Amino acid sequence: MAELVDAIDSKSIVPWDVSVRFGSEVPHKKSSSMYNLVDLFKAVFLGIVEGLTEFIPVSSTAHLLISSYLIDFQSKNNLFEIVIQFGAILAVCVIYRKKILDVVLNLRQKNNQKFSLNLALAFLPAMLIGGLFHNIIKEIFFSNLVIAIALIVGGILMIFVESKPRKSQIEDIDSIKPLQAFYVGLFQCLAMIPGVSRSGATIIGALLLKFNRKVATEFSFFLAIPTIFAATAFDLLKNFHDLSTSGLELILVGTIAAFLSAILVIKWFISFVSKNNFIPFGIYRIIAGIIILTFII
Repeated sequence: MAELVDAIDSKSIVPWDVSVRFGSEVPHKKSSSMYNLVDLFKAVFLGIVEGLTEFIPVSSTAHLLISSYLIDFQSKNNLFEIVIQFGAILAVCVIYRKKILDVVLNLRQKNNQKFSLNLALAFLPAMLIGGLFHNIIKEIFFSNLVIAIALIVGGILMIFVESKPRKSQIEDIDSIKPLQAFYVGLFQCLAMIPGVSRSGATIIGALLLKFNRKVATEFSFFLAIPTIFAATAFDLLKNFHDLSTSGLELILVGTIAAFLSAILVIKWFISFVSKNNFIPFGIYRIIAGIIILTFII
């Protein structure tokens, strides 16, 4: 695992040319059908990893990069790992379809207008910073050392925040003020560093802004819809010329797996945060970060 992200970027760790999946070349030693079958299983596995980790504060990006390395599955510019996040977003849309339809169909209602404004304000920082510094962020922060440190530091902060006595003031999602939503969006920008966790950054940020855990978690879910959809669309359009038919098939399989596993996690997570704090996730992050550091030092 010593050169995890360097290997990912160079695409040199796979046993055959990555263009088998996202290009047109065919491996020489084994039939393409055998490789396609193996890759399908790997795509399903990574989709499950994405769905299981996208909405809990452990960093889905870190888990996907590490899992991709361990099973020898990489795509150019990590396109596969980014696009399959769309499946997790579909899961949010399905579970919260009543709220989403109510907002869309009754946008003239003040509470729905306020909700839409809050989402837009929370999404704005990530849209601006991500759009302007996308390439720089990938070049500077996408390394195994950064992932490990971000996991550990994020875990420590999570435990610290949850250990402090705190009285929540925001008890339902319609009570969020626009400025508070914008601040949550600023916290979300920290998740551009792999290992930080988008859900972790937004939830902890919301807790510091005195949201209760359930509201913080649900607002993080809703904020994921425009954020991840934009990231997915951006990378897909930017790298569309690198896709082949087999690459699209793997993305579809991974997206479906992410969708199904995310539905299970979202329902469980909402139930969990209603009765528990985030300290167990903080401990998990610290352990995971230490394990990664052990391999790269």
